[in-house]
Amino acid sequence: MALFRTLSAPEPLPPIAGDGVMLRAPQMTDFPAWAALRETSRKFLIPWEPTWPADDLTRPAFRQRLRRYAEDMRTDQAYAFFLYRAEDNALVGGLALANIRRGVAQAGSLGYWVGEPYVRRGYMTAAVRALIPASFDMLRLHRIEAACIPTNIASVRLLEKTGFRREGYARSYLCINGIWQDHLLYARLQSDPPN
Repeated sequence: MALFRTLSAPEPLPPIAGDGVMLRAPQMTDFPAWAALRETSRKFLIPWEPTWPADDLTRPAFRQRLRRYAEDMRTDQAYAFFLYRAEDNALVGGLALANIRRGVAQAGSLGYWVGEPYVRRGYMTAAVRALIPASFDMLRLHRIEAACIPTNIASVRLLEKTGFRREGYARSYLCINGIWQDHLLYARLQSDPPN
């Protein structure tokens, strides 16, 4: 049964290095950079994300976000990371492995966002490529799932470039920007060849 064992009382994952990027758990000291990047990128991000709460960019909301991240990690339900450019430690975006399912599934769902000043520079591709082996080795997942709106061509390319395979189409899958949206479904297995 060791195959289906879960992590007990998970410690924060160590930083994960990728090609020119670093992923690490969010901290309260990240608030100013995070709030500034999210505000600067608001119009760019809104079409691809759930509706933002009115207080989303406030310090108390960020503190609550960190509490939720810590509880999710403690209970092995989700792991959040902020993405930094290695050369100058600039905050670029974020990723999360959420909806972790143990037992016979050993799976989780990948989500990500990148700030508008950093799009089309390869940072998210490098981040996903770095997170994949950590997901399989450190978190012992068997399967990583991802979903994207069909018109989000950049996300489709990112997933395909990093070895995710399209597995289906889900109608009204997630409520994005206040609208139930169809999504393309992708997955990557631990046994898939490196990409």
